[in-house]
Amino acid sequence: MTKYTRRQAINIALIGGAVVASVGCSKNLVQKSGLEIEKTAEACIQNLFDLVPESKSIYEKSAGTLIMPTVTKASFMFGGAYGEGVLRIGDANVDFYSVASASVGYQLGAQQFSHVIFFMTQESLRDFRVVDGWEIGADAEVTFRSRGSSYGVSSNTISKPVYSIVFGQRGLIAGASLEGAKYSRLIRG
Repeated sequence: MTKYTRRQAINIALIGGAVVASVGCSKNLVQKSGLEIEKTAEACIQNLFDLVPESKSIYEKSAGTLIMPTVTKASFMFGGAYGEGVLRIGDANVDFYSVASASVGYQLGAQQFSHVIFFMTQESLRDFRVVDGWEIGADAEVTFRSRGSSYGVSSNTISKPVYSIVFGQRGLIAGASLEGAKYSRLIRG
């Protein structure tokens, strides 16, 4: 058995983590056409309405809704996440967006999840659309849906200008997170 120094072991872990993150989250591997994104977004929002019926009234009262059907996260010490979705205003798909994040720490595995962000005011929607690399901040409320649990929210109980629901978690990393995720506009045909 080969013995490694601490520095060699760290270097191997760093290289392995970089490879996993770049392969797992490569834009070229997950890039979809605009039509594909729209189809998966429609299925995603209908799935959310089925899982969380109260989300339909939130959707109807929001100024805009960002639907991210599949976000894939992979990690080995270093991790990354990437997904593509669509921004809807009313029932019209107006722009395509990506979400990307990176993380460092003791983690190993892969996970996929969906999330929908509701912009409850015109100001929050405008801020999202003008900032490239927008992040969910303190003015947002993020809810994670676990199997068998209820959100207990409606459009009447939301007090923040941005509200997000994360659902459909599948994989081997415990918990989905939107911390540090950056959203950027995409050009898709």
